[in-house]
Amino acid sequence: MSVNTSSPALETDPCDPYTTAWLWLSYLQPFFLTLVTAVGLPGNLMVLVVFCLQTKPCTVADIYLGNLAAADLMLMSCLPFWALTIFQGHRWDFGELLCKLVNVVISMNYICSIFFLTLICVDRYFALVKPMTPSPFRRRSWARRFCLLIWFLGFLFSLPILIYRTVSYVKDPGVHACILAYPHPEWTVYQNLSRNVLCFVLPVLLMTHCTRHIVASLKDGGMLGLPSLRAEKKATHLVLAVLLVFMVCWGPYQLMRFLDTLDYFDLTPGCLWGHVLDIGIELSTYLAYSNSAINPLLLVIVGRDFRRRVGEVFGRRVRRGTKGSLYHTVSYSSVNRINDTHRISLDKNCGIYTIS
Repeated sequence: MSVNTSSPALETDPCDPYTTAWLWLSYLQPFFLTLVTAVGLPGNLMVLVVFCLQTKPCTVADIYLGNLAAADLMLMSCLPFWALTIFQGHRWDFGELLCKLVNVVISMNYICSIFFLTLICVDRYFALVKPMTPSPFRRRSWARRFCLLIWFLGFLFSLPILIYRTVSYVKDPGVHACILAYPHPEWTVYQNLSRNVLCFVLPVLLMTHCTRHIVASLKDGGMLGLPSLRAEKKATHLVLAVLLVFMVCWGPYQLMRFLDTLDYFDLTPGCLWGHVLDIGIELSTYLAYSNSAINPLLLVIVGRDFRRRVGEVFGRRVRRGTKGSLYHTVSYSSVNRINDTHRISLDKNCGIYTIS
């Protein structure tokens, strides 16, 4: 990302709007990233606290949603590094190790998120469409194993970033920047295609299949009179809302990456299109980041059961604190009464009576 403002040909350059747009983005990006972090960091932390401190055991859906919140929390903890870097004109001041780790975590967030959502959809499919069919997807022990596998896959897909992210001097804008320096431009194409196909198209096809049957099952009210199935129905509404928001936030990013691949093969017209595509990738990336801040809000707004758990967890801790304060008050009053009784007894023994 570079902005060349020194060329005298900019006034007649048909790509001049590109420069203006990048300047506009450079001003807005730090504030947007700060806002997303301010909303998403405490939100996802609260979700994890509720899942860890609730009294009842976590369900399979809770395990998947908890891991999704953990991935979102990791992303939120990395965005401030880029907010400050962009604010400083893309100068990276945090060393090469953090340059690699921060971007690996950001990469893992997307990969892990879509696979966690896929597992959540499969879990809802077996819960509502095939409730009598035994499946490892409905067992907590297997859910934990699936989550470990997904974290490993997320790291595996992010290995190129770990290897080729580096801090290097960039002549324009004249700073040491954290850049992704692939050994050949074709690596970008491979990265785009692998993320488009393996980390988007295939999971979305599976989620679409599951969602179609889930919606049909929700419309069928024959079996939903049972209390257990009514609870599954409420949980499924939350899952569908999370899935819908994910598609809205991450769909444009995937589309832009696909168009970037076409641009590599010169299948898109003109220099202006290339600049518009670069800006589109930036905008879609930040829209995708906002998904991690929206997820905890969805849990609170749509998840009635989750709101009840929040009340139980934090209400229980408030009651404990109140009981502790009451205990100290009662103890203090009791000590005062004991002291008063002891003083009166001494006065009587000495033949002295006081009126107080």
